[in-house]
Amino acid sequence: MDSRAPGSQKTDPSHNVLHQQPTRLPLDVLFKPRSVAVVGASERPGSVGRTVLWNLISNPFGGTVYPVNPQRPNVLGIKAWPSLRALPEPVDLAVIVTPAAAVPGVIRECAELGVRGAIIISAGFKETGPEGVRLEREILEVAQAARIRIIGPNCLGVMRPTTGFNATFAGAMARPGNVAFISQSGALLTAILDWSLRESVGFSAFVSVGSMLDVGWGDLIDYLADDPMTRSILLYMESIGDARAFLSAAREVALTKPIIVIKAGRTAQAAQAAASHTGTLTGSDEVLSAAFRRTGVLRVDSIADLFYMAETLARQPRPAGRRLTILTNAGGPGVLATDALVAGGGELAALTDDTRKALDGFLPPQWSHGNPVDILGDAAPERYAKALEVAGKDPNSDGLLVILTPQDMTEPTQTADRLKPYAKLHGKPVLASWMGGSEVAAGERILNDAGIPTFDYPDTAARIFNYMWRYSYNLAGLYETPTLAEEHAAARDEARRQIDEARAAGRTLLTEYESKKLLASYGIPTVETRLALTEDAAVAEASALGYPVVVKLHSRSVTHKTDVGGVRLNLPDGDAVRAAFRGIRERLRELGQADAFEGVTVQPMVKLDGYELIVGSGLDAQFGPVLLFGAGGVLVEVFKDRALGLPPLNTTLARRMMEQTRIYQALRGVRGRAPVDLGALERLMVRFSRLVVEQRFVKEIDINPLLASPERLLALDARVVLQPPEVTEADLPKLAIEPYPQQYVKPFRMTSGEEVLLRPIRPEDEPRMEAFHRTLSEHTVFLRYAGLLHVNTRVAHERLARICFNDYARELALVAERKDGSLLGVGRLTRLRGTQDAEFAILISDLAQKQGLGTELLSRLVDIGRDWKMQRIVADILAGNRAMQTISRKLGFSILPHEELAPDMVKAVKVLD
Repeated sequence: MDSRAPGSQKTDPSHNVLHQQPTRLPLDVLFKPRSVAVVGASERPGSVGRTVLWNLISNPFGGTVYPVNPQRPNVLGIKAWPSLRALPEPVDLAVIVTPAAAVPGVIRECAELGVRGAIIISAGFKETGPEGVRLEREILEVAQAARIRIIGPNCLGVMRPTTGFNATFAGAMARPGNVAFISQSGALLTAILDWSLRESVGFSAFVSVGSMLDVGWGDLIDYLADDPMTRSILLYMESIGDARAFLSAAREVALTKPIIVIKAGRTAQAAQAAASHTGTLTGSDEVLSAAFRRTGVLRVDSIADLFYMAETLARQPRPAGRRLTILTNAGGPGVLATDALVAGGGELAALTDDTRKALDGFLPPQWSHGNPVDILGDAAPERYAKALEVAGKDPNSDGLLVILTPQDMTEPTQTADRLKPYAKLHGKPVLASWMGGSEVAAGERILNDAGIPTFDYPDTAARIFNYMWRYSYNLAGLYETPTLAEEHAAARDEARRQIDEARAAGRTLLTEYESKKLLASYGIPTVETRLALTEDAAVAEASALGYPVVVKLHSRSVTHKTDVGGVRLNLPDGDAVRAAFRGIRERLRELGQADAFEGVTVQPMVKLDGYELIVGSGLDAQFGPVLLFGAGGVLVEVFKDRALGLPPLNTTLARRMMEQTRIYQALRGVRGRAPVDLGALERLMVRFSRLVVEQRFVKEIDINPLLASPERLLALDARVVLQPPEVTEADLPKLAIEPYPQQYVKPFRMTSGEEVLLRPIRPEDEPRMEAFHRTLSEHTVFLRYAGLLHVNTRVAHERLARICFNDYARELALVAERKDGSLLGVGRLTRLRGTQDAEFAILISDLAQKQGLGTELLSRLVDIGRDWKMQRIVADILAGNRAMQTISRKLGFSILPHEELAPDMVKAVKVLD
């Protein structure tokens, strides 16, 4: 679009698009419609059509309800209409309860009439077989073309208790509250509804998603993220649906609103074992847990824990670590809590000397003098309060659990009342277990009203604390600044050539020799490996390497060499090498695989003075490539000491994967042994992750064993399985997490003559961004932020971490990097949730202003917006920021009066082609 003055928009054919304001989000029609048609409304008692209509009209939500039934003039005393076309006005939402075969026709009618939302309660779709799948496909094609958003089919419907909207066939309306509950099981939803009414638990939204034909987890998480009535989001999940959309939405929202999930099907068997070790180790449930950790989602094991955690996180701060102080008036409950705590990975806080001395000052001599802090059965309210105050100040403690058992001298109600001032204790969570029945009930109510969650049993409280610290741990990992792992720019092309050659020859398996070359191209150290096609060549290579040596089968068809006797170790001389060569060849002949023998490889015998690890990758049906790290060797499947993760990794995420395994403790150094260079191991895993992300035709790959010692890291064996030759790039499974967008790395020469590199930002850029902000003048800061923002605020870790950690599927910041590594500018493009708009923001250092950098950054952001298939790119600009307005006009933006903000702001808008 040509640049033009604000007053000339009337002649612009895209005027309506230019001026549209996203005041209503696409999912608003499903949660707060202004008018609803019930297609299939019925008078028949007990029918779904009757219940849905009754729920809508008996819970006023401020909108109009139209029954649609071609057989009746009225339903439940309300005038009925024969079809959607017959309605006196267009409606926002159609709630469909007709037989499945009729639903495609209803959706086509919605499309013709401009209906923007549909809740398909009807069953009889993909759960019934091929005909149901065909019906779903037909519905989705029509809905997508008409931009109709659909919840269902085969669902209970949607409730919005805070507004009175009830488009379900549930038997009652949920109480209003601040918890959103989304379930794939309608039956479970009704059971939870019944329980919640009995327990007085309220909800901000109550959603049954059914088959998730259209609206999925990611859509709903995004929508509820901006809902002021929702403080936490609970999910009952049976399948993930669009994995990338879920992970992307969850990662963005989890820091501001807890997302707590219970996933059914934990015990489902993994998919059939593939050719590599890694293939036997990746199973969808284990991968799902890894995905939850990666995005800050908290997974719990029971429905009860789902609601316990929602309540606890709403009332208490997250603990900084796993150390719990237990305060009790009886030894047994303290022991039970300790067992549950330690079994779940938590730790008892070690009391400092100062804490012990302070407790000695007022506790009886018989107190436990350790943690659990047993203050004895005669503890009065004041003793409880003093002990909690002292224990809460201990720097070794991350949280506190107060246990009370009713004894003759115990005062449960008065003790609870005395503990109210400690509900918010130095940023540490305080939990309570008031054990007993009716005599402790009043005390429980006092604690709950004060914000201290109570639990019937102390082991339950300890389990909840374990969930809490794991949640903190996962969230911290999202934004912990990693170190930069070096890149090998030539790796991609060399590795791709090698893979293409093998696939062109019709092969799906690289030899060990080829596999190690592939690893070496990504800077992963491998043991020197020489190829020998004849017996004499094997002896010659062994002599050149020096004895002892290892001889292994060289074959393009045998996957596991050990299984066919294809590995001979510690060969001391040439005669042993000859014998090994012949023995391997003969063994394959005995197994009927003589053609598989293509020679041997010869390697030096490496002294195993370290730990055997496995690093690998396989494909998961839902998440695509999955990474594996753990204890390696021939017993890898027996010990199963492993962790899974999703690529791409940075060094922080690599460390978090290691920390999930038991062998990690050994790698840190045990029994006087020096630790492994964990930094080097992190960087190796990052490079391995890069290989997996960039070489998408690698189906499975593992390094087993990877020798890890204080002196070195060395890949001793490697196996690579490729996608079959008939698989094209379009057929490859998508990465669950958008990788680094290398295609946007390009140089730019400023008018000063200096060349800078424009590239997407990385998490490792946080120190550079801090230095960049310190170059900005107050004037530049004022123009960018429409006010003064102190430098200490701008460079705070929490803020910079969010800026540098981009979810490249949702936002992308380009930085201008000088040859010395410093930054001169940053331009950011962010998708606006629930719209086809993206918003840009640009900030240029005073050192580089008026050198064309701002124009170039904005131009590239516009190109990225086109790649994202955005409809518009917009920005809010200070009216006095003439330079930014000039740049925007130069690139085809219109500068419009701002309709929502103060008069000193304008809005830049560009409609994309």
